[in-house]
Amino acid sequence: MSAVNWIEAFLPRADFHEQHKIDIAAPAGLILDCAMDYRLKDDPLVRLAIGLRELPSRLSGRTSRPPFDRDDFTFLGRKGDTALAFGLVGAFWKADYGLIPCHSAEDFRTCALQDACKLVLSYTLHPLTRRTSRLTTETKVFCPTPTTRRHFAPYWYLIRPVSGLIRRRMLASVRKQAESRTNSPTITG
Repeated sequence: MSAVNWIEAFLPRADFHEQHKIDIAAPAGLILDCAMDYRLKDDPLVRLAIGLRELPSRLSGRTSRPPFDRDDFTFLGRKGDTALAFGLVGAFWKADYGLIPCHSAEDFRTCALQDACKLVLSYTLHPLTRRTSRLTTETKVFCPTPTTRRHFAPYWYLIRPVSGLIRRRMLASVRKQAESRTNSPTITG
């Protein structure tokens, strides 16, 4: 099964889709390791965007949860050095994201709530040369009912520019980390 088909097994149909790419001169395994390690909170601009998104809930006292980050996602798996995927279930248009906990890939796969969307954030690597690969990140969202789509669509179009900025900054951070670790001298003891 190809990396793309493996990811589609988690979300066979998507109502909304966003994709971004970057070329990285580093070993494939290292690139995916860096993607796995990335956290939204490590980027001040992303932290600010999330803080603004969550400000109404925090000011009204409706939430005291830590700021949204990649740790809110369910790790769906890694396919060698070719793909990595995370899932999220929720009513994302709600002030608190309406997150539904999924503790495993199987929980995510079998979750079938009618009032919540399923989102898959994936990373796929395609070799370009012996030393360079293209890292593609895709966000796909499935809305199980027309009502859920009507709730989610305005939110998607409102946050999409910021989401795109976050994805591009994330990719740039992954490239910086992977290339830095590739080019740093090995310390011997």
